[in-house]
Amino acid sequence: MNTQPLRLAFLASRNGSSMRAILSAIAAGELAAEGVIAVSNNRQAPALEAARAAGLASLCIPTRGDPEAADAQLANALTEARADLVILSGYLRRLGPKVLAAFPGRILNIHPGPLPQFGGEGMYGARVHEAVIAAGVSESGAVIHVVDGDYDHGPAIARLSVPVEPGDTPETLGQRVTALEPGFYLTTLKAIVAGDIGLPGAGQADR
Repeated sequence: MNTQPLRLAFLASRNGSSMRAILSAIAAGELAAEGVIAVSNNRQAPALEAARAAGLASLCIPTRGDPEAADAQLANALTEARADLVILSGYLRRLGPKVLAAFPGRILNIHPGPLPQFGGEGMYGARVHEAVIAAGVSESGAVIHVVDGDYDHGPAIARLSVPVEPGDTPETLGQRVTALEPGFYLTTLKAIVAGDIGLPGAGQADR
């Protein structure tokens, strides 16, 4: 198992709650990792300020207008930061081919509902919880998966179940799932560092 701290890059469009929890755990010595850069497509994202406060480089790369140029710029930024893993923490844009090619099997996303049943294009945030409630299923949850070229499609590496309670609304279910996501992300990263979870095609343990 590699003894060097895992170098983590973060992509966030808004608050970056999971990123904040992971950085707090790193600062507390609870995770053998190092945050190296945070990137957002939103210049006003609170996640960028949180990253700067934690000592990370921060960068805004707008994705509207010229997505191909944005893809190349993001791939270069993550490569120059020498990231081992790229962590999506509420990043609401599809990644381009250059980023995906530069980090095969090394980009992780968390989805706030069971996959593949409640994933795909347009299925994010409250829309997922609305669909879960409408389907009448007994369990929702969260899934951490490897990112590929399709929304919510890559291999799942960890799953968390959250019961759908009688009388749940999309809002109450969403609040419970959201509250568990940062800790679930952190637990999964600890398992990756320990070698208990492998990343398909990444070869991360051989760095």
